[in-house]
Amino acid sequence: MPRISVLEFERLPLRVHAFLAGVPLHDVWAVDLPRIRPGITLDEFLRKGGPRPYRLSPVVRALLSIRLCIGSLLGWDREPTKTWESFAKRLTTTDHSKSVVPASTREGLFRVVYRFENEQLLEVINRTAHAAAFSTLVEMANTYRFYFAVYVCNVSSFTPIYMALIDPFRKLIVYPSLLRSVRASWNEAFGRG
Repeated sequence: MPRISVLEFERLPLRVHAFLAGVPLHDVWAVDLPRIRPGITLDEFLRKGGPRPYRLSPVVRALLSIRLCIGSLLGWDREPTKTWESFAKRLTTTDHSKSVVPASTREGLFRVVYRFENEQLLEVINRTAHAAAFSTLVEMANTYRFYFAVYVCNVSSFTPIYMALIDPFRKLIVYPSLLRSVRASWNEAFGRG
C-alpha cells in the first residue's frame, strides 16, 4: 500500500485542497481497488461497507489501546488548553447542502467535518494535535483509487514530538493495515471483479 506523492494528490480536483488551505498535509496514501463497474462513489462504498471501511487488525487494535491508555494517563485526549476551532467552521452553505452526513457527527474517535459523494473529511482535536483524516475515491481507466490523507496542525510544542514518536507505527503498521482492510471491505461489498 504505497505512500504517494503530494503532487499526485494535489492534482486531483478535490474540495479539500481549498478547504484546508494553510493546514499542513502530513502524508498521503493510496490503494488501488478493482473496477467492478463505472460510477461507484465513496458514499456508496461507505454505505455498503459500513461508514468505516477500516477493520483494525489485532496489532493495530493493540497499538491503539496502548496509545489510548497512555493518553488517558497523561491527559492527551482532553481538549487542548487553547480553544481550537473545528474545521467545520469553514463549511460554506454549499458545503453544508452537499454533505450527506451532518458536521460534528461522531465517527469513532473522530467527528465528521463533511461527507460529499466522493470525499470525506474527519477531524480530531486533543492535546496532541488537531488532525484531519481525508478519504476520497477516484475512478481511473481500469481501477478505482482510494486516497487517504492526513493533515496535522500543531496545538502545542509537543505536537511535532508526538508526531515523530508515532510516525514509525503509523507508516509501517497502521496505515498499511488500514488500506488492506479497505481493499477487503471493497471486495466484500462489490466482489473482486
